[in-house]
Amino acid sequence: MTKYVVASVSEIPLNERKVVELEGRQVGIFNIDGEFFALLDQCPHAGAPLCSYGTVFGVSSAKVPGGTIEYERGRTVRCPWHQWEFDIRTGQSWYDPKNSRVRKYEVEVVPGSPDAVTDPDGGLQAGPYVMEGYAVTVKDDVVVVDTSRRRPGGRRQPVSAPAEEERSS
Repeated sequence: MTKYVVASVSEIPLNERKVVELEGRQVGIFNIDGEFFALLDQCPHAGAPLCSYGTVFGVSSAKVPGGTIEYERGRTVRCPWHQWEFDIRTGQSWYDPKNSRVRKYEVEVVPGSPDAVTDPDGGLQAGPYVMEGYAVTVKDDVVVVDTSRRRPGGRRQPVSAPAEEERSS
């Protein structure tokens, strides 16, 4: 799996979120009490922008009926359209836990600045733009630059070296 630098820690304040685009998908990055989690920004129920507009809230639970109620804040995100709830840490649905979950992505905090951490593991990724370039070849100690326009995968014309008398003049 490819890894992407999405933000510095300071860009996602405590108990806030940031939505980024990765490989054509919107992904929500959550900072919950200093821990970072990432979910696909799409509710699996009806496709709502779950991370962008969902409400983040906590979960109340008790170990036994009538026992002390414990509250864990920042545990779930609620879909803005139909109020389905998902665990931010796991992507599990609280409404339909066996059949529905939102995609979860692994997150790690790496020391350094976003400029210094350019390739944690994934290698260089091709961008959407390609710079125009020219083919350069060396034939018998003469450097030749081909400025003809070619499409990727197009056939190249062989370059012939200049005659001996042309090189000496």
